[in-house]
Amino acid sequence: VSPEQVILSHSPLRLFSQFHHKRMLVAGQGPVEENAHNLGFNNVVTIEALRKAYPLLDMVDQSRRPKELPPPTTGFPTIEGVILFGEPVRWETSLQLIIDVLLSNGNPGAEPQDIPYPHLPVLACNMDLLWMAEAKMPRFGHGTFLLCLENIYKKVTGRELKYEALIGKPSTVTYRYAEYLIKEQAEKQGWKSPIRRLYAVGDNPMSDIYGANLYNNYLNNSVESCESILVCTGVYRHNADVPSNTEECTTETVFHGHRDFCFDPSLVEASYVVQDVNDAVQLAFKKENWS
Repeated sequence: VSPEQVILSHSPLRLFSQFHHKRMLVAGQGPVEENAHNLGFNNVVTIEALRKAYPLLDMVDQSRRPKELPPPTTGFPTIEGVILFGEPVRWETSLQLIIDVLLSNGNPGAEPQDIPYPHLPVLACNMDLLWMAEAKMPRFGHGTFLLCLENIYKKVTGRELKYEALIGKPSTVTYRYAEYLIKEQAEKQGWKSPIRRLYAVGDNPMSDIYGANLYNNYLNNSVESCESILVCTGVYRHNADVPSNTEECTTETVFHGHRDFCFDPSLVEASYVVQDVNDAVQLAFKKENWS
């Protein structure tokens, strides 16, 4: 698989060119600064750089507090927006500094005046509440961090945190971007027939399946359908054989989706349930008469 065929949760940010020249605070872990530059953002500041510029902001961990009163920060440019790439490592630091930036309109070292609302634009990638790792139980995902941020902001201000964009599954923006790349690849391969059917494979009913079904509902172009295929090797599992009644096995009693995506039981019901990705690929081949 070539790099241009791989879609990460943040890939569709390439389309948000109106923010590419703004000074954006980037949060998450890993090479967030490099990722932002690769997506077209050429004026970014990390949480760590912001913390170093304003050492008095990060006060939860007593061992990291300044031992002496630092000199006032001067010449630090105003932040114009926030990109949340994924869950950070020190949640207390990121939660505090992001809230500071939103409450201060991008000038966290200034004396606060009235709380601005609407606040600075916030772009968030990946809203999975949980994900499956090696542990027997699912682990916190970026959706859990967003849940904390949203609730802190509302508790402090009395207002709802708003997103300029929520991308990554189950956002339709991500599926539209995937369709765009698939069509681009088809053209490169010299395919003459238009793409009629898409197949979305995933292990999480509340992100993968919900998003595929949501996108299927919004299709209004040459693509006829987006079929959702649920595999049982990740967040969603069952111990018995794959049941024939998919509605019974995919209905969730607790809504794990993001605040801004209202729950619709039909959207977490997969078109097909199979054991693993290989079975999903074989199913798609069979449906397309390629097997």
